[in-house]
Amino acid sequence: MFKILSKKEIANNIRSFEIQAPDIAKRAKAGQFVILRINDNGERIPLTIAGADLSAGSVRIIVQEAGKTTAALCQMKEGDYIKDFVGPLGHATEIKNYGTVAAVAGGVGTAEVLPVIKALKEEGNKVITIVGARCEDLLILRDEIEAASDELLIATDDGSCGRKGFVTDVLRDVVEKEAVNVVYAIGPVPMMKAVANLTKEKNIKTMVSLNPIMVDGTGMCGACRVSVDGEIKFACVEGPEFDAHKVNWEELISRLAVFKDLEKISFEKFKSRGGCKCSQG
Repeated sequence: MFKILSKKEIANNIRSFEIQAPDIAKRAKAGQFVILRINDNGERIPLTIAGADLSAGSVRIIVQEAGKTTAALCQMKEGDYIKDFVGPLGHATEIKNYGTVAAVAGGVGTAEVLPVIKALKEEGNKVITIVGARCEDLLILRDEIEAASDELLIATDDGSCGRKGFVTDVLRDVVEKEAVNVVYAIGPVPMMKAVANLTKEKNIKTMVSLNPIMVDGTGMCGACRVSVDGEIKFACVEGPEFDAHKVNWEELISRLAVFKDLEKISFEKFKSRGGCKCSQG
């Protein structure tokens, strides 16, 4: 059992959790993830490690309420216990001195990019971070991202903060002015695909962190398979990061949509029953 040490709402329907998991905290590196299960009857879901505190023995995860399990998790309280919390899983981000790096994040991908840019900055890179959201109210971890970056640029769909438009609009301006050596992108699949298309034109190495359907996290179930450079890869053990220019984006988008209808039904049933009972007496 893994104790929830703290829980904070950092934006509408987005919470930051500190989970007591000292063994994971000791080994976690940028780019890795955990798989958790709330209770004996819960499903297993992957969540990127957004940070670790060795002194507290805790791991940070950022959760957006988007379906049954994330909604149930967001209803839990400080002091509650999560049944299973397994990790760190996946390959860590390759951190070295590239020179100038542009990190592009969308939505809760901002939380996932945070430990990556911290590590890249510590390695001596110039880090330009581009963050996108639908509106200013949905921007998360802004102060922490800014502190870990040499430059922070923001794009919002409605223009309420930063530039009105998409992160790709901002990225295009950056790569036309700066000699960017590597681009790292994490966020919604359409965003990552758009970044990949842009940087392929410019011949800039680009890495993305993929979020396919995942069950066991050990490479045994095969649910997280993605096509990369014409070969099948398992994101849980061979990723989650891949060369953006080699990913079969159409196949990934198609696979992510397979269970959308069932996920919606499950979420509606969950809400109709009054939500999670895991922390109720």
